[in-house]
Amino acid sequence: MRVDIAWWDLDGSPQTIDSLREHLRDGTADAWREVPGLRLKLWLADRRLNRWGAVMLWESDRPEVLPPNRAAELIGGPPTHRTGFDVEAAVEGAYALRELHGLGPVFTRPTPPTDTTPGKGTPCTST
Repeated sequence: MRVDIAWWDLDGSPQTIDSLREHLRDGTADAWREVPGLRLKLWLADRRLNRWGAVMLWESDRPEVLPPNRAAELIGGPPTHRTGFDVEAAVEGAYALRELHGLGPVFTRPTPPTDTTPGKGTPCTST
């Protein structure tokens, strides 16, 4: 097994953690569900250090063909740091979640406020 870690320092980039999160909502994350040998991909954000990145866990070597690297396109260049490691051991702990797909703020959209002013939003009726 292999692990790849990539991240971008966003200082000087027109992108922010919030804009990159919005980008993932357009279906980009789902494209990774069909990548052969990919066991898990996690997108990471560090607001304190203004970094964005990903961790990918592979069953063996990474395949040649991957979905487009939209983060690199949006940010304007390759990751600031990219590192790969051999996995020496793996353990799954005792967990309650059946699956991880669909978790995280990318998949949770805030509900817009409803304007209840007469003539807008939810209709108000007078008695």
